[in-house]
Amino acid sequence: MTMKPAERIPFLRREIARHEELYYTHADPEISDSEFDQLMLELKALETEHPDLLTPDSPTQRVGGRPAEGFATVLHHTQMLSLDNAYDEPDLRAFDERVRKALAAAQGVSAAEIVATYVCELKIDGLSISLLYEDGRLVRGATRGDGIRGEDVTFNVRTIRAIPLRLNGDVLPRMEVRGEVYFPRKAFERLNTEREQAAEPLFANPRNAAAGTMRTLDPASVSKRGLSAWMYQIVDATGVADAAPVEPTHVAMLEQLRTWGCAVEPHWRRATGIDDVIAFCDEWREKRHSLPFETDGVVVKLDDLAQRVTLGTTSKFPRWATAFKYPAQQATTVLRKIEVNIGRTGAATPYAVLEPVLVAGSTISLATLHNPDDLRRKDIREGDTVIVEKAGDVIPRVVGPVLSKRPEDSREWEMPTACPVCGGALVKGEDEAVWRCENSSCPARLLRSLEHFVSRGAMNIEGLGEVLVRQVVEKGLVSSVADIYALTADTLADLERMGKKSAAKLIEQIERSKQNDVWRLLNGLGIRHVGERGAQVLADHFGSVEEIEAAPPAVLEQVREVGPVMAHSVRSWFDEPRNRDLVGRLRAAGVRTVGERKVAPAGPQPLAGQTFVITGTLDAMSRDDAAARIEALGGKVTNSVSRKTSYLVVGAEAGSKLEKAEALGVATLDEPAFLRLIMNES
Repeated sequence: MTMKPAERIPFLRREIARHEELYYTHADPEISDSEFDQLMLELKALETEHPDLLTPDSPTQRVGGRPAEGFATVLHHTQMLSLDNAYDEPDLRAFDERVRKALAAAQGVSAAEIVATYVCELKIDGLSISLLYEDGRLVRGATRGDGIRGEDVTFNVRTIRAIPLRLNGDVLPRMEVRGEVYFPRKAFERLNTEREQAAEPLFANPRNAAAGTMRTLDPASVSKRGLSAWMYQIVDATGVADAAPVEPTHVAMLEQLRTWGCAVEPHWRRATGIDDVIAFCDEWREKRHSLPFETDGVVVKLDDLAQRVTLGTTSKFPRWATAFKYPAQQATTVLRKIEVNIGRTGAATPYAVLEPVLVAGSTISLATLHNPDDLRRKDIREGDTVIVEKAGDVIPRVVGPVLSKRPEDSREWEMPTACPVCGGALVKGEDEAVWRCENSSCPARLLRSLEHFVSRGAMNIEGLGEVLVRQVVEKGLVSSVADIYALTADTLADLERMGKKSAAKLIEQIERSKQNDVWRLLNGLGIRHVGERGAQVLADHFGSVEEIEAAPPAVLEQVREVGPVMAHSVRSWFDEPRNRDLVGRLRAAGVRTVGERKVAPAGPQPLAGQTFVITGTLDAMSRDDAAARIEALGGKVTNSVSRKTSYLVVGAEAGSKLEKAEALGVATLDEPAFLRLIMNES
């Protein structure tokens, strides 16, 4: 039944508000940008047809979503407006016509006499950022938020090397520099690889990854992710837009930013007239895929800043700019089979095997399905014709099935109970979304463990990549990470695509790795809940692998940033005889296991004596990160609720633990209350 406008308009507003919440606050969108744009266009059209139904709180009358919880709120001196969209050549020509008519009216001439000069910039797939500089020194970084108020993310911004902490040369006493924080392709791919190995949900695209990273409460983890930034605007912090000691054009502004030491995306172009703009958009339609970062369109701006003032803005958009968006990079194909990948921790992740299809310039035959719950929610089945897109033009993913083409004999997919590689049992722990293979000797786990051991964040053995790792395993040359140190140049030289010179260089890299810092070895061992930071903390405190191996849980828990969860994981790993034997073999091979003890002074422990349990999904951080934060402040984290529990931290989709806490009278903290607790106490 078709809704009447009076019913459809409120429905669209609720849907748009929900999707804005998912996108801006939680960095977890359910629909693509183009689908969201269609909802907004439909609402805008209905409100235009029925102006009596337009209300001030409609999403068409404001910029974007509200700030995320957990950060101080920042009031922007000049509103950070969104941009209106153009989707094709007629839209671009209509934008140009509006600009020329407005300029003509101001000058008292006809629109035909006006040729507007624009600047075309590639539209970066990232997160808008505002940087406040005082006397050339960075004093604050803030997200766009709702355009009027954003989140103070200064400490995270300072970790991004592309953002200067101090500007060069003569600057305004107080001003904002605006730009876009983004993920380079390689950094984004590395991040999702790490999340997959840690059995964490993958980011859908670089924009959401950037948003999620900037809302991370630990600047140290932000620093490791490899964010970058491009700058494109100068704003006088007194509230006068685009006021700066430069010539009054956008081109001069970009050149001034570069002079000050800000990173400016280099492919911008001044365009005389709309035909030049359209030519630029056409040029980059396919060419953009060769860039080391993601771009989904072109931003078109009037070059003359005085003309911008003449045109002004609406409550939401500047009239002097528009964002041209390329069509979504999607295709349909047949999903042949749903397979399961096994990671180094045993995490079992489903993925789609597809009829090969061309998407965004490359042939796709495999695509992520994230996790069994997401797969069931979308009702994706083997044999379906499915819509495939490259999320952020990087990771192929299955958007959903084309139900009209579903085979009559299709059946719902079920998660297998046995590991597809070794046949061992797949199990899912309480309150976990991840299934795991518990066989530590599983060949798939061995491959992933070896890849992790030689990776840049661990033993950093250059030349021993994924293809070569697979070869040495398949040839029976390596059955554990210790076997890497028994490889010889002669043995390696016989492998495919390896010669004597390459083999000799690789052996040099393997030998060099024996003298790595102890923390690299600890990280390479793949102990659950021990990443780079945890390995560094343990190595600095104990000084050697042997001391860590001998430490009882109570001693491990006393280490700053190490609490019960990590301590239990470390103790359990070293309690396994095969793991102790592995360390012994590495030691005998000459791998360094003794370093320098650097015991850090104990920090404040405001949560000492308090016990926490975490249930559900948190938006601002993973549950492991939340546990680490609690433990760093002296608190204890356990897996089950009892009368001794001080607080139950409740995230989205909380399970039975919430009911038990309520029955026992245990205090609960929702995510905002939890964030206030750890931020105020830390």
